[in-house]
Amino acid sequence: MRSRSALPSAALAAALVLLSAGCSSTRQGSPEVLSGTAVPDSTSSDASSFVGGTGLATRIAVGKRQTAPDLRGKDLQGKGIGLSSYRGKVVVMNIWGSWCDPCRAEAKGLEQVYRATEAQGVRFVGINTRDPVIANARAFESTYKITYPSLYDPEGKLVLKLPPGTVNPQAIPSTLIIDRQGRIAVRILRPVGESELGSLVRSVAAEK
Repeated sequence: MRSRSALPSAALAAALVLLSAGCSSTRQGSPEVLSGTAVPDSTSSDASSFVGGTGLATRIAVGKRQTAPDLRGKDLQGKGIGLSSYRGKVVVMNIWGSWCDPCRAEAKGLEQVYRATEAQGVRFVGINTRDPVIANARAFESTYKITYPSLYDPEGKLVLKLPPGTVNPQAIPSTLIIDRQGRIAVRILRPVGESELGSLVRSVAAEK
C-alpha cells in the first residue's frame, strides 16, 4: 500500500511535467496531447474551431484556412510595421515574452530557420506580449541575436485580434505560419524546435 508521504512527491512531479510544456497559466487536453506530436492536415468538419493551448502543431487544410488580420503597430525600435506588407510571402509569426523560459529555449532555432528560409520568400515577425518594460524585450533580442522584427504588444491586444480559437492567449510561446495568400496555414501551440519548424515552413513555402 502506497504511503501518504509519497503522494505530495507524485503530485509535484506531475505539476513539473505540465509546466515544462510552456509558459501557459492554463492548459487544456490530456497528457498525450501535451506531448506535442505534430498532426497532419486537418480534414474534419470541426478543424476550423480548434482551440489553442493543447500543445499541438496543426497543419490546416487549404479549404479551411482563415485569413490572418492585418496586425499593425510598432516594433521594439519604434518603427511602424504591418502584416499586410508581407502579403505574397510566407510569414512565420511567433508570440513570445522575455519572461518566458521556453521562449528563450526556442529563440536561436527561430533565428536559424529565418536565415535559412529568407531566400525562399519567407519572412518572420514576432509579437512580444505582456512585457511592460520594453527594455527587457530589447535585451532578449540582443541576447539571442534576433534580426527579424517584433511588434510590441505589452497588453496582449494584438494577440486578441487573431481569429477566435487560433491561439490560447495564455499559452506562450505560440507560432503561426501564414501562407502567401495571407491565410493561417499552421498553428504550433507550444515551443518549437528548429528542425520541426524548418520542415513546416518549407512545406508551406512549396505550396502553389
